[in-house]
Amino acid sequence: MSFFPHGLGKNSEDGKKLKIALIAFLIIGSWLVEAGAPLRAQTRPKEQLIQNYSFEEVRNERPAGWRPVTYQGEAKFEVDEVARTGKRSVKISSEKGADASWSVVVRVKPFSKYRLSGWIKTREIKSIGGKGVLFNIHGIERLQTQALTGTNDWTRVELVFDTELNDALQVNCLFGGWGKVTGEAWFDDITLEFLSGRTLKPQATIYADQKLTPVSKYIYGQFIEHLGRCIYQGIWAEMLEDRKFYYPVGTAESPWKISGQPHSVHMNPLLIYAGVPVPEIRLRGDGQPAGLYQEGLALQTGRKYNGRIVLAGDPGVVPVEVRLVWGDGENDRQVFTIEKIKPDYEKYYFSFTAGKTTDNGRLEIVSSGSEAFRVAAVSLMPADNLEGFRPEVIKLLRELNSPVYRWPGGNFVSGYNWKDGIGDPDRRPPRKNPAWEGIELNDVGIHEFMTFCRLVGAEPYITVNSGQGNETLAAEEVEYVNGSAETPMGKWRAQNGHPEPFSCRFWSIGNEMYGDWQLGHMPLKDYVKRHNRFAQVMKAKDPSIILIGVGAVGEWSEGMLRNCSEHMDLISEHFYVQERPGLLSHVYQVPRAIRRIAEAHRRYRKTIPELKGKNIRIALDEWNYWYGPYIYGELGTQYFLKDALGIAAGLHEYYRQADIIYMANYAQTVNVIGAIKTSKTEAVFDTTGLVLKLYRNEFGTIPVKISGQPEPLDVMAAWKEDGKTLTIALVNPTTETQKLSLNIKNFPLAKVEKILRITGSNEKACNVPGRAPEVKIEEISEDFQPGRLAVPPLSITLYHLKRK
Repeated sequence: MSFFPHGLGKNSEDGKKLKIALIAFLIIGSWLVEAGAPLRAQTRPKEQLIQNYSFEEVRNERPAGWRPVTYQGEAKFEVDEVARTGKRSVKISSEKGADASWSVVVRVKPFSKYRLSGWIKTREIKSIGGKGVLFNIHGIERLQTQALTGTNDWTRVELVFDTELNDALQVNCLFGGWGKVTGEAWFDDITLEFLSGRTLKPQATIYADQKLTPVSKYIYGQFIEHLGRCIYQGIWAEMLEDRKFYYPVGTAESPWKISGQPHSVHMNPLLIYAGVPVPEIRLRGDGQPAGLYQEGLALQTGRKYNGRIVLAGDPGVVPVEVRLVWGDGENDRQVFTIEKIKPDYEKYYFSFTAGKTTDNGRLEIVSSGSEAFRVAAVSLMPADNLEGFRPEVIKLLRELNSPVYRWPGGNFVSGYNWKDGIGDPDRRPPRKNPAWEGIELNDVGIHEFMTFCRLVGAEPYITVNSGQGNETLAAEEVEYVNGSAETPMGKWRAQNGHPEPFSCRFWSIGNEMYGDWQLGHMPLKDYVKRHNRFAQVMKAKDPSIILIGVGAVGEWSEGMLRNCSEHMDLISEHFYVQERPGLLSHVYQVPRAIRRIAEAHRRYRKTIPELKGKNIRIALDEWNYWYGPYIYGELGTQYFLKDALGIAAGLHEYYRQADIIYMANYAQTVNVIGAIKTSKTEAVFDTTGLVLKLYRNEFGTIPVKISGQPEPLDVMAAWKEDGKTLTIALVNPTTETQKLSLNIKNFPLAKVEKILRITGSNEKACNVPGRAPEVKIEEISEDFQPGRLAVPPLSITLYHLKRK
């Protein structure tokens, strides 16, 4: 075949000229290649999936479609003219050290093979714990390219990987990587190419006669912390904020406002009651009322409210009126009148019945007399509270049926003195929350927590303060909770109204002590000694307690297991995941995180000699999604149907890992990334709470062997303890009905006892207090045809099958 175009002969004059030009082009091109000059032509790779892969499109000084992310340290992000092809590349640099990335989200096909490749140029990259400069798939640590350090001209790196159960991925141009680096790095011409894939045809076989390790009931544990609206304004029924006046009345921080003359209220630092100055109202004696009030109270028509006030004052102030107000009219209130007052503090009890429903009720404390009076504490609760707890919340918690609650933290515990929560609630000192926003009222302490556990039918699990606390404080706490009334601490407990020991079995030593955000954080080499000292004195007070040590997969867990295996019964692990693009990616990151932790601990059992002959199982005592705006107070995120699907898939993974995971505590129970959400008067199961309720009450506890390729579905099966009912759970995290070929071996089916389902109209369906729920548990009636089972989109379905 001739190279020359038709009609242009190679021996013609024009042909000779073209030939000479081609030879010159090839010679010059060879010189450029030999000199190492990069070719600048920007040719779009075949099957390229990353938009703006060479960073030529810029908007507002940012590469279109990409975003800068800083994980640690300080990083500088730029679009630079140092480019491999075209005119631009992206750059990250840091003088002090950073872990950062330019990131883009790409849609992919699940269970498909892709190639990620790109070019990196570096200058003086030095590690401060980080791997270097590389490309990676966010959230899946093993999916990363070669990391470059030092100084390198444009270098191509690549990674071939399987997407598994992901339908969207975040690609990172990563500077650092699980630690920080310093220096400069440029990235250019990044490609993601589809190589191959398989068609998903869900099929699974359940071997009903092959039983596996029974799952511990404690995987359905919960966690409540003194944070946001979890306990106060969540579980606890107190309606007043800052009821013991931590903040001076009338300041921006205080919920209390001055009634009458603005200078009539002063904070008295001498005549204190609960460890803080009290508001003193100084009256002018001219008949004009003065005092203080708090508004924004949610009142309901006909509902009764009980309260108390701790008051002292001079004789001239009487009468002092305590008013509950629900409107502007003269009759839109009830008044409790105090006719006698003493110079020393005394408690007065009152009750009201609201005449109207309002979200802006008001409690007023006023006098029109003379001289001065002091208010040390005030309380107001609905009269139908259950020993101080909200009845509408307790009702849902009983339905949730969690077997164990971890308390009081969390980060909170590392700055908490349990003794602040003992004794007369009105005299317990309010404190600034040591780890979070707001005030710790100390109204809910050990006694109240034990009451709560009794009300909901759960076991207590207490975390002691190994941060700013010490082993003496921890040992005394064990003795206070579990010691006989003859012990010093047990005697104090009896004086506070509970002669019998509380008999708490589960105790953890500290919380997340590996993190520099934790109060009292210290290096691992020092903390292992501290843990062992705590364990020894705590066990000395009660040898029967189950001790849980702080873990974090990697160096910290390995160090704890090597040095503390004689002083712990379980090891704690935590994980939280955020919102991920792609429904499959969002859902299956939860079981992936659980599996990662379980597999790490299986490796430790093989590689750590100190574990030989021991069975230290995992207490995964914080796990959940954590993302989105805070709607229900601090950390009060809203969950959606897509999160419920992920929690269900997570529970399935706990069943698969039942041999090594003993406990799991969903974090947290109410409002704060919670399973239940509340307004001031109502409570509702969030979508994730419905899943926990469904599985805890309806799913079996003895898993059986399952094989096949059920993807994109998640399939789990377990026997009920009666041995007569096989339960099967299916999670469909797609927007299409999936046809599952299900084979149940060695199971003579007598009947389908019931079918329960959680679903909704779309992945963002949610439940909000006071509104009709968009997601709920429903019992349905439909044909059960396991050979071709139709699984509805965005659904969790649970089958109860009775055997013959």
